[in-house]
Parts: sequence; C-alpha cells; structure tokens
Amino acid sequence: MSDGQQNEPFQEPPRDEIPGISRQHVAAMEASDEDAIWVIAGMHHVVLRTIGRKSGKEHKVALPYWVDPEGYLVVVASFSGAPQHPAWYLNLTDRQANPEVLCRVQGSQFWAGLNADRPYYNDYQSRTDRRIPLVRLVETRAV
Repeated sequence: MSDGQQNEPFQEPPRDEIPGISRQHVAAMEASDEDAIWVIAGMHHVVLRTIGRKSGKEHKVALPYWVDPEGYLVVVASFSGAPQHPAWYLNLTDRQANPEVLCRVQGSQFWAGLNADRPYYNDYQSRTDRRIPLVRLVETRAV
C-alpha cells in the first residue's frame, strides 16, 4: 500500500492519551484544511464518524490512512497494539448502527461502505494476540 507518503519520525504517545489527542486532532481538522493539521508524521489523516453501537451517539476519530493499489483509503484498527479492538472499529462492525460511515479527508467528505480484514499490516501485531484488522473505506456516495 503505497501512495507516495513518507513516514517521518513519530513519538508514540501513551495509549491512554490517544483518545484525547484524537479528539483535539478532529477538532483542528474540522476547523481547517491546512496541511500542517491533516498531514502528521508524513501521514495523511481521515476523520471517521461512526454511531456508537451501544450509546447511539456520534463518535469521531482521526486516523492515518494509506491508499491501496485500487485507490481506496485503508485505515488500521491497531489502537497502538492494545489487546482489544478500538471502539471505532467495533462500531463499524455493527452494520445496523453503521450501514455507512461519514469520512472526511482534507478538502472533501464522503459516505463509505466498508470492506474489512486485510491481513498484510503487521506493525503493532507483535504487541497483541488479537488479529489487527485493516479497514478499506469504499466510497458509496458523495456528501
């Protein structure tokens, strides 16, 4: 999966700080289309909006993405190698709560259907016994 992005040195934050950092990043991304906000450590980011499978409330998360050879965005449900899947991924697996998800990329947004489980991402895999899924975001319609 290469789209010409260059990975830059990245200082990984403690896992318990990641949700707060993501909320701050989402707020900044929704307020600006500046490259300095949308491209972090050489990686482009997407804002993924899901509906909570239990709460029914809207949730947003900022995630780095790659573009696969077919042109689809791919995000990794690693949560830094945590033993459990991240909440956003669990929300996506509930197709009744999330038949589509809203994706916002720099300069545009779209609704996406999901194709999950691409097995070739291994970066955080050694930290957990669970299989870390990749999620392909397939555009279904424009916003």
